[in-house]
Amino acid sequence: MTILSDISHEILISIIGCIFLVTIVYLVFRLTREVKKRKESDDRFQQLESKINTLELQTLESKLNPHLFKNILNSIQSHAYQTYFALDKLANVLDYILYESRNKFVTPKDEIDFALNLIEINKIKLSPLFELKVKTKINESEPLLEQRLLAPLISIDLIENAFKHADLQSSDAFISVVFEFKDNTFFLTVSNKMSTKKAMKKEKGGIGMESLEQRLKIIYSDNFKLDRFTEGDVYIAHLKINLLGHKAKMLAAG
Repeated sequence: MTILSDISHEILISIIGCIFLVTIVYLVFRLTREVKKRKESDDRFQQLESKINTLELQTLESKLNPHLFKNILNSIQSHAYQTYFALDKLANVLDYILYESRNKFVTPKDEIDFALNLIEINKIKLSPLFELKVKTKINESEPLLEQRLLAPLISIDLIENAFKHADLQSSDAFISVVFEFKDNTFFLTVSNKMSTKKAMKKEKGGIGMESLEQRLKIIYSDNFKLDRFTEGDVYIAHLKINLLGHKAKMLAAG
């Protein structure tokens, strides 16, 4: 009887052991399947997110060029006596829009040259006495200055916003635009004395500051910083883009 009991006990232990082993194998199998599904789901999500970001970027950029082009033509039309000078600058701007801006990235040097031409066109709207300060602080030896890492037309909104909202009538009115390129980083600081008059609302406007920040987030992620603030009656916008960090991220992504 004791022998039978021992045999039954061993059989029971074996059965329990088999059940435990099968359970472990089943759980490992389920876990492996879940991990695989999760990875496939994550990959799919990343693919969709990438497509959405690309679509958003294309949508934003498609709104950008017509808005800029219309502003340029309006400036030239309202100051016919400076047409020859304006058309010369316009030719440079249009070349940039039609050819360079179709690329995903341009060189910081090309973007700065474009922005300077844009400022000259906007300048014809101003009184000769108006204080317009434009400075460039560029380290020509920077290796990334002439590499295609900067999104085209990224400087437009900050500059256009200054001309749109500046106080153009006061004796102490001003607009200041400073371009810097140092430590492989692009800087743009735009400031202006604000007008006390509210800007007229347009039925159809540009992409605006909100969309500019959205565009920057899509392209540069955590490699940019956009600060906008007021000091008294002066509005200041400061953009910083770490192109070296952006390049490293692009190379890591393959």
